[in-house]
Amino acid sequence: MGFQTATREEWVTARKLLLEKEKEYTKAGDALAAERRQLPHVKVDKPYIFQGPNGSLTLADLFEGRKQLIIYHFMLGPDDTEGCIGCSFLADNIPVYLQHLHSRDTTFAMVSRAPLEQIEAFKKRMGWTMPWYSSAGSDFNYHFHATNDEGVVPVMSNWEDKKTLEEKGKLFFTRGEQSGLSAFVFGPQGDVYHTYSGYERGIDGLCVTNQLLDLTALGRQDMLPKGIKALGWLHHDRYNGE
Repeated sequence: MGFQTATREEWVTARKLLLEKEKEYTKAGDALAAERRQLPHVKVDKPYIFQGPNGSLTLADLFEGRKQLIIYHFMLGPDDTEGCIGCSFLADNIPVYLQHLHSRDTTFAMVSRAPLEQIEAFKKRMGWTMPWYSSAGSDFNYHFHATNDEGVVPVMSNWEDKKTLEEKGKLFFTRGEQSGLSAFVFGPQGDVYHTYSGYERGIDGLCVTNQLLDLTALGRQDMLPKGIKALGWLHHDRYNGE
């Protein structure tokens, strides 16, 4: 869209029209969130083991004594030298202070298949403070479709099987590490239940940077006119200033 100008009165009229659509969008989002909360819960029967700074932990341990757990599946595999740029961008958008989540009896953590030493080194480089655990040696990533290897479990990405992904040309999603988010809750008897998982654009709302850019005239600037190369996100220590 080209550069458009208007008088203040014309702008206010256009803004009021857009406001009505924004209200509809907000109400639709509220309704969707309510429907999401009504998804059935699936008991997690398999005993997954994770590695943290203080040793081995179970999935229940990752809750840190709270009722709910949100896990971000960060793409950092055993053979990776650094974390995925997209996952790193999202992690940069996670609040430094998680106390607000904690006040709602909810814990946030990240999980990757890389060894803990590899995770700790990249975490230190990025300056992050959120809990980040290794699932190395566990099937956790495979069962929650954060790693695709049909030798372990059937391929699934964003609820599409391998055949569908191949037909759509989405070969990247048929193998290796994948990003995503999964939510869990403790049941009445103390068992852990899986309540939600989201992938691809389904977790876009976590990126506050994008939400802020969506309020600007230029937007996210990742879909520029043909022939103009968009600057992709970088690890935040590689921007070299502005």
